[in-house]
Amino acid sequence: MALTKDLIKVDDYCSKFNLSTLHPLVSVHDLSEGTLDGREHADAVRYHFYGIFLKQGEGCILRYGRQNYDYQDGTLVFLAPGQVVHVGHIDASFKPAGHALLFHPDLLWGTHLAKTMTEYSFFSYLSHEALHISKKERQLVLDLFDKIRTELSHGIDKHSKELVVANIELFLKYCMRFYDRQFITREKENLGVIQRFEISLISYIQTGIAKELGTPSVSYFAEEQNLSSNYFGDLVKKETGKSANDHIQDQLIEIAKQKIFDSEKTVSEIAYELGFKYPQHFTRLFKKKMGKTPNEYRMLN
Repeated sequence: MALTKDLIKVDDYCSKFNLSTLHPLVSVHDLSEGTLDGREHADAVRYHFYGIFLKQGEGCILRYGRQNYDYQDGTLVFLAPGQVVHVGHIDASFKPAGHALLFHPDLLWGTHLAKTMTEYSFFSYLSHEALHISKKERQLVLDLFDKIRTELSHGIDKHSKELVVANIELFLKYCMRFYDRQFITREKENLGVIQRFEISLISYIQTGIAKELGTPSVSYFAEEQNLSSNYFGDLVKKETGKSANDHIQDQLIEIAKQKIFDSEKTVSEIAYELGFKYPQHFTRLFKKKMGKTPNEYRMLN
């Protein structure tokens, strides 16, 4: 039976690598300064705090289209509370490398960042959707980590929390910029995702899958392309200017408008064919998008 270890406190992670915790709720570390404590083994670990890891990636030059992008200096991986990471076998001679920023949700209480954390959707991206950064970007990340570490190394005063959280928020804003850049450099690949999504969406509705499985969801199409829902949604929004959910609703309405011309079908039948469990939900969406109910639209056309 697989063993999952819960990392409740920031110190639970730090002690695993024999690193001193700088603060009960937040810590920044150069992992190369630690050593793995191999006395306890788990097949997976569940984080109860946020973890951001700057991994070393020597020789990791990524290629998109006809250009090489120099990302050999590292990869940023983001973990949110509740996420489970599978560990697998770790050799006793394993030497940690890279850098880590760890902070507990309790650190954010009463701050602006607590209200905006949901905007940083990359915390729920999959591992293969990690952020690849350039040498210049890596240095900026390390500078921000160093500012947080320096603040934590000072005596705690009434300004400490505000300054630490402000630097974490600044770091996350830069990560949003870096991800925007990564979406741009993957434009050709992303357009392929959009095209497959649009083809699959039409097929889902027209072939009867919707009637069987319900109205199409963002998670269905994300999983179909082996992407997390948040990454897929962010990709669609950045490439098209519309959310994936808006794309789905617009396509449902376009097909509904065609079906409404068939006077032999009731509005309820059309709703069920489109995957709606309750016809009134279809009517509500149609009126929201078209300004008229399906029956009113039918009478006008």
